[in-house]
Amino acid sequence: MRWDELFADIESQLEHELDLERQGLAVEEERLRLARLALRDRVLEMGRADAVVLVLADGTSLALRVGSAGRDWVAGECAAGAATGTAVVPLAAVAAVLPVGGQLAAGLKPAAPEALTARLGLGFVLRDLCRRRAPVEVRTRVGVVHGTIDRVARDHLDLAEHESGEVRRDAAVRRIRLVPFDAVLCVRA
Repeated sequence: MRWDELFADIESQLEHELDLERQGLAVEEERLRLARLALRDRVLEMGRADAVVLVLADGTSLALRVGSAGRDWVAGECAAGAATGTAVVPLAAVAAVLPVGGQLAAGLKPAAPEALTARLGLGFVLRDLCRRRAPVEVRTRVGVVHGTIDRVARDHLDLAEHESGEVRRDAAVRRIRLVPFDAVLCVRA
C-alpha cells in the first residue's frame, strides 16, 4: 500500500516536471517566433481589417488599409484625411506605426505563408504604375511632387512633373525629375 502511494507521488512529481519543461519550451518557441517577425508582416496583419497609421520619415501620418505587401513595401487604400486613393509606402520610409484597439494583438499573430507578392520589390510596383500611365503624387524627403512615372530603373524613377490631375502631355510637363527609391516616402495614385 505504501509502495502505491510512493509510486503515485513519484509519478505526480515527474508529470509536474514534464509540464514545466513543456511550458518552458513553449515560451522559448514563442520568443523565437517573435524574433523572426518582420515589420512588414506586422503592418500587413494590423492594416487588413482597419486602417493602420503609419508615420513617415518626414513626420506626416498616413492611415492605410493595407491590401498587399512586398519585400520592401506595403500598399493599400488611404483611409482618412486629405490623403485618398491608393498608396504605396516603402518600408524604409516608415518611422513609426501607431496601432489602435486590437491591431497590436493582430500584428503579433503568426505570419501567413508567403505569397508571390512578398518577394516583389518596390520597383515592380512602380513599373506597374508606369505602364498604366497613372498620374501620381510622390512624397519625398524634400517635398511632394505631382506627375507621371516615365521610367523605373533599378534604384530610381523618372517622374514627368505636371499639375495634379492633369494627363501627361509634352506641353504640360514642367521638367523630368529623377527620384532615388531611398528618397521616396509614399506614392499615391
